Amino acid sequence: MLLTALAPIIWGSTYIVTTQFLPPDRPFIAALLRTLPAGLLLTLFARQLPGKGQWGRLLLLSALNIGFFQALLFVAAYRLPGGVAAVVGAIQPLLVMALAWALDGRRSSGVAIIAAMAGIAGMAALLLSPGAVWDPAGIAAALAGSASMAAGTYLAQRWKTNMPVLAFTGWQLLAGGIMLAPAAIAFDPPLPALTMTHVLGYAYLSLVGAMAAYVLWFRGVAQLPPVAVSSLGLLSPLTAVVLGWALLDQRLDGISLLGMATVLASILTVQWAAQRSAPAPLPLQRRSA
Repeated sequence: MLLTALAPIIWGSTYIVTTQFLPPDRPFIAALLRTLPAGLLLTLFARQLPGKGQWGRLLLLSALNIGFFQALLFVAAYRLPGGVAAVVGAIQPLLVMALAWALDGRRSSGVAIIAAMAGIAGMAALLLSPGAVWDPAGIAAALAGSASMAAGTYLAQRWKTNMPVLAFTGWQLLAGGIMLAPAAIAFDPPLPALTMTHVLGYAYLSLVGAMAAYVLWFRGVAQLPPVAVSSLGLLSPLTAVVLGWALLDQRLDGISLLGMATVLASILTVQWAAQRSAPAPLPLQRRSA
């Protein structure tokens, strides 16, 4: 659980890296350069092709977890204040609970449902301001992105695969990055001459923010209940807030601190409830690359 939690904590640094180290107004190029190089490196290192019957599911997971999600995430980020986008994204644990009930007939406990709703309330107290702008298209993109990631997380756990986690992650990043290429070409202006700061920013997003973080994430998806994994995603906006306070002198008041404590309590409660209702996971099989 702690290793899986590192993934959204790393993703929480994306906002500060994007705003402070990357060229502005190129969201799809940033998503493309984040995912495609990481996918190439992982697939070359793993050196394992998916089986003949795995391509369809793998492409769907690539679209849900990487392609659609990254595109919708950046659309929402550009049309909504970060706080509104994060609050809408906080519904992911509830969406995973709904999928588990609809597809497998597994009903979550009342404790888990209440804790997930408390997480949304805590995120609202932490991030929303009285003058927050609720752009309809941005809200629709944020909701669709949350649904895409929730479905991808749930199906990745439901569809067991014999691929090593490095190959499984690499192929998703590679295919998802290819899916992002048309949007990057069509909607973003060309890159300017890159400085060393820009290069380091893109390298961090790809090597740490995509390659390392997604390996940890999909490893957790294979071992933990999907609701538990999804709730850990709330650590991403929490990390962004803490980094903004520590590095950009952004203010945290009493209500914000209360919201942060509520979100943390929500995450821990969902983990506890999910682990109680889940069977013991099988140990990861060690396979050579």
